Amino acid sequence: MTTQVLITGARGFLGRNLATHLSRRKDVRLLLFDRDDAEPTLVEAVSEADVVFHLAGVNRPERVEQFEEGNAGFTTTLVDTIRASRRRPHVIFSSSIQAALDNPYGASKRRAEQILLGFADQTGTPVSIFRLKNVFGKWCRPNYNSVVATFCHNIANNLPIQISDPDAWVDLVYVDDVVEALVAEMDKQPVHGGVLVDLEAVRSHSIMLHDLAERIEYFRTMHETLSIPDLSERFNRQLCATYLSYVPADGWEYGAEIRRDDRGDLAELVKSPRFGQIFVSRTRPGVTRGNHYHDTKIEKFMVIAGQGTILFRRIDQAEVIEFPVRGADYRIVDIPPGYTHSITNTGTTEMITLFWASEPFDHDRPDTYFLPVVIEQHVG
Repeated sequence: MTTQVLITGARGFLGRNLATHLSRRKDVRLLLFDRDDAEPTLVEAVSEADVVFHLAGVNRPERVEQFEEGNAGFTTTLVDTIRASRRRPHVIFSSSIQAALDNPYGASKRRAEQILLGFADQTGTPVSIFRLKNVFGKWCRPNYNSVVATFCHNIANNLPIQISDPDAWVDLVYVDDVVEALVAEMDKQPVHGGVLVDLEAVRSHSIMLHDLAERIEYFRTMHETLSIPDLSERFNRQLCATYLSYVPADGWEYGAEIRRDDRGDLAELVKSPRFGQIFVSRTRPGVTRGNHYHDTKIEKFMVIAGQGTILFRRIDQAEVIEFPVRGADYRIVDIPPGYTHSITNTGTTEMITLFWASEPFDHDRPDTYFLPVVIEQHVG
């Protein structure tokens, strides 16, 4: 069975993200409406809708009166259109935590809530209201009403940012988490009448403005340092993804520092004290790399083109362990500590190897000690 889903404000930040998510579902048919669409489009969409995501609204108008017109006024229009259709779609409304405040925007959102709740009480139409915190994520308009979008856009484009109170706290919710909560509300059995959805339905993160700016500034330096943030923290993953969505296309590609010698060349990809370092090398035929060991550092090798041989010897023993490797096999070889090791290109073409090390290279404490794997045998 196909669910007919109307989204008002479909070309806005939240609307586009929600529509993108729902467009992947085979059991959903989307009906999209935005402020520039004619009223007959709304009438036709409402006449078919099983669910209405009411996301349209005004939050930065030119005139203060437009708060009431764009929020409470359009909500009245939507309710009247639903009433005239004689349908009872599940209405899911994106309100704001500012609905609890006495500013013009908050008052207009609160008025929109009251219109929907009154309609629900009169008709039994299911209405779910989400009082959202500050939503951030891809496609949000910068220099408008989102501090995250403004910081990301300006920093990514080398523009200044302004912070009036660096120690001010802001509560943020990620757009994909909001979309997940909205869709979950759609998918469950609706309750007749109106309900304010628990704020905890959408995970939030509180952060001071100076910390927010510093994290985004750190993302800007990743091209130069190749160092990435602690992505074990969910908020960092979300914020980093958001920042990258604001980087202009000419900043997507950048060069790595290449170290060249007579063996070939080597370049780093990414590094972090939390997960180590990834780098890649090209090795000429007949050339050997390595012949060293580590006390604590561990590594992984993967030959991705060409062929070679990896040799190991425990530093206090004579036995040599050998692993032939080929790019076509995509085999991973672990390098344990206390084993001197080497890799030799045994083919006729360049050998390309991907390396991972458990820690970034530290010139002051390299934990890398030269020792040949193969012990030369001298005949007296």
